[in-house]
Amino acid sequence: MKHALIVGTLCLAGLGLAGCSSSTVKPEEYSGFLHDYSQLKEDKSPSGATVMRWIDPKLDLARYSSVYVEPSQFYPKPQPTDKIPQTTLNGITRYYDAALKRELGKSLTLANGPGPGVIVVRPAITAVSSKTEGLKPYEVIPIALVAAAVSTASGIRDQETDIATEAQFLDGGNNKVLAQVVRKGSGKPLENDSQVMTADDVKAVLDGWAVDLHQSYLKLKAHK
Repeated sequence: MKHALIVGTLCLAGLGLAGCSSSTVKPEEYSGFLHDYSQLKEDKSPSGATVMRWIDPKLDLARYSSVYVEPSQFYPKPQPTDKIPQTTLNGITRYYDAALKRELGKSLTLANGPGPGVIVVRPAITAVSSKTEGLKPYEVIPIALVAAAVSTASGIRDQETDIATEAQFLDGGNNKVLAQVVRKGSGKPLENDSQVMTADDVKAVLDGWAVDLHQSYLKLKAHK
C-alpha cells in the first residue's frame, strides 16, 4: 500500500499487543485530539498491528526532505496518581519523542521546526478504556494507562497496562493534514495492583510504534 506513510502506524505500538484488551481503538474511545475521524479506515501496520488511519491519496513524498516531531502530549491532560506519578508521565512523552526522532531520522533530516518541505508529526497519548466485562481499572485517569486484572491460580491479580496514541501528519508549509492514525497496545504487565507504573513498562510499545512508522515511510517511498 502505497500510501502507508508515516502514519501507517504508530501501533503509538510494538506496543506488545497481548492481553485481554482489543488492539483496535473503537470510535467511542476516540479522544477528540484529531479534528476529523470520519475518513479513518482499519488497516494493518508493517508489523501486522491493526490501526485506524487515513492518508491523503494525493500525497507526494518527493516534496518532503525533512521531518519535525512536535513534543508529544497527553490528551486529555491527566492528573498524576500514586500508581502513575508525574515522573512516569514525563518519562513516557520524553521516550516517545526520542523513539520517533530516532526512527524517522534514519531516512529524513530532523528539522527544528515546520516549514516548506517539512513533514510535521503531531503525536498524542490519548484515553482508552478497558471493556473487559467484570474487570475494573485500578486508576481512573484520562490516558490509556488502564489496568485490567487477570486472575491467576494463586489468586494474585496481574495488571495489564494499555496505552493508545493519535497522531496527525501535516505539511509544514501550509499546515495541510497529510495523514492521521489511531492505535493502541499493551505494555508490560504489573505484578499487582499496588505496583507503581514506570515509563519502562511501555517503552516496547513506543518503540514498536516508531519502528512501524519508519517502515511505513520506507514502503511508501519504495512504491514511488
